[in-house]
Amino acid sequence: METLQSFNPATGDVVGEVAVTPVEQVSGLVARARAAQPAWEALGLRGRAELLARTAETFRQRARTHGELITSEMGKPLKEGMAEARSLGAGLAEHLEEMVEALEPEVVEDGRVRSTVYHDPLGVCAAITPWNFPMSMPSWMVLPALAAGNTVVLKPSEETPLCGQAYADVLNEVLPDDVLITLHGADEQGKALVASDVDLIAFTGSREVGKSILREASGTLKRVVLELGGKDPMIVLEDADLAAAAKFAAWNSFRNAGQVCVSTERIFVMEAVADEFERALAEMTTAMSVGNGIEDADVGPMVNARQRDHVLGQLEDAVAQGARVLAGGAGHRANFVTPTALADVRDDMDIARAETFGPVACVTRVASAAEAVERANDTRFGLGAVVFGGDDERTAGVARQLTAGMIGINRSAGGAVGTPWVGARESGFGFHKSKDGHRQFTQTRVITRPL
Repeated sequence: METLQSFNPATGDVVGEVAVTPVEQVSGLVARARAAQPAWEALGLRGRAELLARTAETFRQRARTHGELITSEMGKPLKEGMAEARSLGAGLAEHLEEMVEALEPEVVEDGRVRSTVYHDPLGVCAAITPWNFPMSMPSWMVLPALAAGNTVVLKPSEETPLCGQAYADVLNEVLPDDVLITLHGADEQGKALVASDVDLIAFTGSREVGKSILREASGTLKRVVLELGGKDPMIVLEDADLAAAAKFAAWNSFRNAGQVCVSTERIFVMEAVADEFERALAEMTTAMSVGNGIEDADVGPMVNARQRDHVLGQLEDAVAQGARVLAGGAGHRANFVTPTALADVRDDMDIARAETFGPVACVTRVASAAEAVERANDTRFGLGAVVFGGDDERTAGVARQLTAGMIGINRSAGGAVGTPWVGARESGFGFHKSKDGHRQFTQTRVITRPL
């Protein structure tokens, strides 16, 4: 039996292993999920939600174990691993209630006829999840798919199979057999799942893989929900609170070692305040501690050597082309990349064009807000963006000109509870969360009768 070993990126130690799913078995697993789907659907929307809500206490009880597993397998600081683990049980009943409200039938009348809009399950959902949030991202896909009445075949990232399995294990303590099936492996298993007889593919990962999935899905017009990469800009206006802006830039560039889809990867600062902003950012960058996440350092390791080499390659290339190191830039070891702030980053540098996904803050000086907007929008990505400014109306006006799915003003890009997580351009296809997001996992049917 072939196994997949999982390594701690901070130490290189083996954390555990799982059995690799043979490619030839994937279609059979999907068939099992399809056979289980009618009975799962028959429980009804409320019945399914009540059953899933029973997992909340188990997630709460295992938060410490899950948080330590996230840190050991993926590398993020323990405080961040614990926060991710706690999020699985916290507010679960409320999240499920939002899903129920989104999926309940709606009645529309126009004086002639009465139409009932149903949100029915599609059938079998393939959920292919990433390694950077190895338990919360499965939840974003699996939970609404199950609540809608679909069965799910989950393939966690091969970098964090233990986390994905641990998440599924909790749900499977209450779910009927084959309603949620987990398979393990790398590219071959993912491709086999995409090509199989599933009705919907939910994927979070790279833009390149997302495009490949979309091409494969087009053959039978399978439904897709894709959350892809980002190259998020941040604009700092002249009247911004520079200390707050620099603090946010450091936090959002370096948290989870920069391995976040909405990390700040490009910072456009007005020339008049650039010196002060760069000094503040350099101080905060230097203050970041780097080390094993289980010891609660501020910045943990890259998930693997391949990701480390990608980040260091971009850094070296940028410096060779004239980027100025404000802080960091040296002392890299093993899978750890020292948090680094760069200035004088030009748009033609690879580090300004391609997703970095590492602990690097890139600063570019601009002469006006109009120039900042133009350069911020000069990308094929469009997930998140941030604007810092002192005048609310002007700052909001700048934010409205940015081509991104989510834009924060003097804060991160994520919205209020109940709003969608959505990308523009090549950063997404469909979206997660919110009532509209939950409906992505359903087939809409309209039944009309005369009044």
